[in-house]
Amino acid sequence: MQDLKIAMVQSFQHWEDIDANLKMFGEKIRSISEPVDIIVLPEMFSTGFSMNPASLYETMDGKAVNWMKAMASESKAVIAGSLIIKENENYYNRLVWIRPDGSYNTYDKRHLFSMAGEEKVFAPGSEKLIVVVNGWKICPMVCYDLRFPVWIRNVENYDLLLFVANWPDKRIEHWRKLLQARAIENQCFVVGVNRVGLDGNEIPYTGHSMFVNSQGEIQAEIIDEEKIEIINLNDESLNITRKYMPFLNDRDGFRFE
Repeated sequence: MQDLKIAMVQSFQHWEDIDANLKMFGEKIRSISEPVDIIVLPEMFSTGFSMNPASLYETMDGKAVNWMKAMASESKAVIAGSLIIKENENYYNRLVWIRPDGSYNTYDKRHLFSMAGEEKVFAPGSEKLIVVVNGWKICPMVCYDLRFPVWIRNVENYDLLLFVANWPDKRIEHWRKLLQARAIENQCFVVGVNRVGLDGNEIPYTGHSMFVNSQGEIQAEIIDEEKIEIINLNDESLNITRKYMPFLNDRDGFRFE
């Protein structure tokens, strides 16, 4: 595999203000001064983690998705982040993965956060997504999915787990330790991008966007600040881990229902 360069964009989010967020993230993306392969934005990057989909939803040909296409083309990088999408009369917390040529894939958040009533207004996804960049097999997920290892289990032999999140400070140690656990048990690299600041419900976020290697060791971490961190993934250590500790060969076989 070729090296993979990822920009983790840790940022404040304007509450339920799509235009302001697109303007802000556009400026941040344009500030990236070196070529990267993937630019990762937080969960619900265009609105914040809102339970008001009826007034904030877009379609796949809406403003935010078209903005993502324009940013991917301009930056010559994949743009990844989740937003509120309406489709077939359902609302989804949908991660959109858009390439510079305008092609895209989507992943609908499977595990909806019941403590915030997310399951009452959004429909869950039912299929995982695997995408390939520079030969790396990547499995993108959304926030609360992190707590469910059966769903995440590496049965596809992916190389990188990628999470976009609005994970509050109150449970930030869970976030940090679970990212490390998912890396160890799935023998893969893990990248998690979170937000900072207060949301419209006065919930504080302190970031801790992270890159974790396949041994569960933190290679990069952005704590409580707005920052774009560029990380470079090389498969040498991943291959060594899998060669000398081939635990995935002994994984359980199962079918998700």
